[in-house]
Amino acid sequence: MQANTPLTIQGQKIPSIILDISRRLIENGYQAFIVGGALRDSLLGYQAKDWDVATDATPERVHDLFREMTRFDLKHGTVTLVSKGRHFEVTTFRGTGGYGVSIEEDLAHRDFTFNAMAYDITHKRIIDPFGGKEDMKKKVVRAVVNPLDRFNEDPLRMMRAIRFSLQLGYSIEPETLMAINSMAKAIDRVARERIRDELLRILLVSKPSAGFNLMRKTGLLKRIVPELLKGYRKRQNSYHKYTIYRHIMETVDSIERDPILRLSALFHDIAKPRVRRKVKGRWRFLGHAAASAELAREIMIQLRFSNEEITRVTSQVSNHMFDYKKGLSDRAVRRFIKRVGVDNIDGLMRLRRADDLAHGWGRGFEKDIEEFGNRINAQIKKPYPFTVSDLAVSGHDVMNILDLQPGPRVGEILNQLLGIVIDKPRYNQKDKLIEILKELKG
Repeated sequence: MQANTPLTIQGQKIPSIILDISRRLIENGYQAFIVGGALRDSLLGYQAKDWDVATDATPERVHDLFREMTRFDLKHGTVTLVSKGRHFEVTTFRGTGGYGVSIEEDLAHRDFTFNAMAYDITHKRIIDPFGGKEDMKKKVVRAVVNPLDRFNEDPLRMMRAIRFSLQLGYSIEPETLMAINSMAKAIDRVARERIRDELLRILLVSKPSAGFNLMRKTGLLKRIVPELLKGYRKRQNSYHKYTIYRHIMETVDSIERDPILRLSALFHDIAKPRVRRKVKGRWRFLGHAAASAELAREIMIQLRFSNEEITRVTSQVSNHMFDYKKGLSDRAVRRFIKRVGVDNIDGLMRLRRADDLAHGWGRGFEKDIEEFGNRINAQIKKPYPFTVSDLAVSGHDVMNILDLQPGPRVGEILNQLLGIVIDKPRYNQKDKLIEILKELKG
């Protein structure tokens, strides 16, 4: 194999860095094959992104051979090489109980047949011992050799099977699906962070409800987000055509494909079963928005979401039941903006629209949402203060005038001042706010 030889897979050019990595491994007496998502996507006609190499060189030897490159280890048996800001994984052949000695042995321990193929750069051929190309023609997700063994090696593969079926529009082969049913409890062995990441990938497909329904039927959902199942087959009231669970799924499907929006949709009514009460023959869900926000917080903490993500999602969930009346004053609109936060307004409006549509009776609240949104935007465009950083005084001013030390009290006073100028924007002048602070001191 010559350096910089232009090679392609199904017309897709192999990056020169991958050829260079492979060449160096081969010249030093090791095997090297292109594996993983790039090969699969190239064969499917998609733009390949993640180019990985499998080799019989140990991670220690890979480090030795590529000393001049930035490199790090995140996964056992894998060295990630960095070139021009891009990451390329070089993974030592897998085998039973440790490293393998051949590409065929390595492929036997990969998850699904369409991921268990390799490209031999030297001979320009695809190695496909488990019928991955044929399964791609049949549009089938099939675990390699024995699904029970593959899922036992890494139970997260059960979620990956569902995600691939959604992304590719494939069915899950019956034996593979049966193995998920029988092994669902094994997902408990997987780190919460990995489950979180796979859950997000499922949420971001075009129709997440199909994935959640598969997780429900196989028993995975009971292990991952059991709170969602509390709303399964739970009827609501005349405002809703669907059960609580179905309504949540409809909302998730209809909202834009954004992680925060999809998570907000997933959790917006999750506590409804907890607060569901029948009053005068009608189901009521008093306080469900606040209860759902709190439950969402608990679930997201368990799944190791960041504090920022938790704050943004719970803010949208807790505020999603806002009401709008045409006689609402501009002052009340500004108070709403302050409570929700300028950066959260757009997402909240999108959540409310999706929630409205998911009632199942067609649009009901859409015109009011649109009018409210227009009024909110009109207020935001004006030079009004909506956060403490917009105030004409700072925390230092508060501390100097009131003889305070840094601490929560300073923030409380700034918020108090913000509430005043939200009602009366003309008061947002330094002299006026200092005067108010002196009155507080007096």
